[in-house]
Amino acid sequence: MNWLGAPFGSEVVVRGAVAGSVVALMCAIVGTWVVLRGSVFLGDAMSHGMLPGVAAASALGGNLLVGALIAALAMAYGVAALSRSVRFSSDTSIGLLLVGMLAVGVIVVSHSSSYAVDLTAFLFGDVLGVRSGDIAVLAAALAVIAAVAFAGRRAFVAATFDIRKAATLGLNPRAAGIALTVLIAVAIVASFHVVGTLLVLGLLVAPPAAATLWAHSIGRIMALAAALGVASVWIGLLVSWHAATAGGATIAAVAVALFFCSAVASVAVRRVAA
Repeated sequence: MNWLGAPFGSEVVVRGAVAGSVVALMCAIVGTWVVLRGSVFLGDAMSHGMLPGVAAASALGGNLLVGALIAALAMAYGVAALSRSVRFSSDTSIGLLLVGMLAVGVIVVSHSSSYAVDLTAFLFGDVLGVRSGDIAVLAAALAVIAAVAFAGRRAFVAATFDIRKAATLGLNPRAAGIALTVLIAVAIVASFHVVGTLLVLGLLVAPPAAATLWAHSIGRIMALAAALGVASVWIGLLVSWHAATAGGATIAAVAVALFFCSAVASVAVRRVAA
């Protein structure tokens, strides 16, 4: 019991656990739609495409979250525009913009005197450096995401599984797709300073993907994904404390490990049932 409770006797670790849990709840809501719509590559591109906005905001002394959000939305708009106007698949458009945004971001960051530190913080986050104000921002983002997801649930379901039916029902699938893209951007932007852009997809994809193996309704998938995500945060911080590893990376690794364990368990259950 002392081994389990020792890390959480530290206020720093507790704040990190609370912030990570809020991130896990956000990612459970948004990540469910990402997995069901097959938009994982878009989420990955948006998380990396934030770099120019973060770098520019840092250089100009502006708000990093605002800069990241503008860059992420610009990335999403560029992908949509290229997919409509050029004879390329969405994957090609995402790949082109991803490389371009990353290149611009690294160029801007390379002019900073603290190049390595800035880029490392952007990529890997600092879950143990979370402050009370950061938790408040995360909670506000969670409230917005939950409210929009609840209000637009019918349109999101129809746009995800049957676009023609959504249009027939007057649900405007294009607007639903834009709203979901904005939700992805908000979740990624709010989360990147906690777990980093390279690791945020661990919570955005792994828990919902694991949940789809056991649940068959969107509400249950979100609930199970939230439970798995929160468990990943607390277990990850516990392992990080005793193994002296990076907190954000450990959380993401635990989330992915839980997915593989869930996949193996689901296969075993089906074989036993058969």
